[in-house]
Amino acid sequence: MKKSPTIFIVPTGIGCDIGGFAGDALPTAKLLASASGCLITHPNVMNGAALSEKDSNIFYVEGYSLDRFARGEIGLKRVKQQKIGIIFDSSIEHEILIRHLQVADACVATLGINVHSYVLTKKPLSIVIDSDTSKISGGLIENPDALIEAGETLIENGVTAIAIVAKFPDDSGSEDTNSYREGKGVDPISGVEAVISHLISKSLKVPCAHAPALTPLELNEKLDPRAASEEIGYTFLPSVLIGLSNSPDLIELPNKNELITIHPNQLESIVVPNGALGGESVLACVERGLNIISVKNQNTLKVTNQFLNFPNFIEVNNYLEAAGIILSIKQGINLNSIQRPLKKIQEISFTD
Repeated sequence: MKKSPTIFIVPTGIGCDIGGFAGDALPTAKLLASASGCLITHPNVMNGAALSEKDSNIFYVEGYSLDRFARGEIGLKRVKQQKIGIIFDSSIEHEILIRHLQVADACVATLGINVHSYVLTKKPLSIVIDSDTSKISGGLIENPDALIEAGETLIENGVTAIAIVAKFPDDSGSEDTNSYREGKGVDPISGVEAVISHLISKSLKVPCAHAPALTPLELNEKLDPRAASEEIGYTFLPSVLIGLSNSPDLIELPNKNELITIHPNQLESIVVPNGALGGESVLACVERGLNIISVKNQNTLKVTNQFLNFPNFIEVNNYLEAAGIILSIKQGINLNSIQRPLKKIQEISFTD
């Protein structure tokens, strides 16, 4: 079967209409995966808090590792299952910790996921949410060494993928949080979530993803459907464990000993929101001459091709059109042949 390996990115914390909420880009990922036959995307796209879904055509790769794949530094190896370990922030309240442990047990009992063990950090991670006025979510970890040490302990005990659950400040009544829940703002915690998972990916080079530990929110009758999956459980951990359960191994390149399922040289395209063209994966794909499929997906960034003038740039109005473009590329159809007006072929003159 023909495949057209494609990266699908919806950057975290920039308020995208599609993909800026709780797994609301998952249907789009399934569409693009069906069109391409091989889609590489990141947890922000797939994680719907209590909801998620597996798809054999989708490779679940944390954002920092996805950038490395786009740059040609690693390959991806399909596995039947990962042995998952969970890092819990030691500042998580006892009741909330028990809720998360029950979720892990449920994923073993009901979904057959291999959740192997967990560890509590020696010190609280002390997450700080950046609430500046830029409308781009951000933040930091005050004790990053505690996170890395906990991850090293899990790996030493045979774990092959890591879920992180960090305690987040309670801002359930804040204007930013309520605006996000009602579909009018940026997810205030998503930026620092990326910082957490990037740190584990960079330091330990294993599949990973993050779920925040939050105090249950009060009922909001104005809730936007895109944020609704965050309201139906006590934790966001289920989608992370589902995604990590068979996320691909990360194979450092060059490597002649490992059988790699997807090599970065097989990549053909990247799909990214218009306005968010400055990311590392996009720039790596531009440098490698791949197709840049830019989709109109409203967000807070303004980095467009008007300023960049990328080659092989294709702008479309929605992800339905993007799927059609990917199908055309997969089938080897000249995109110009299905657009009108249709230009005649050009004559090339001999030069002295």
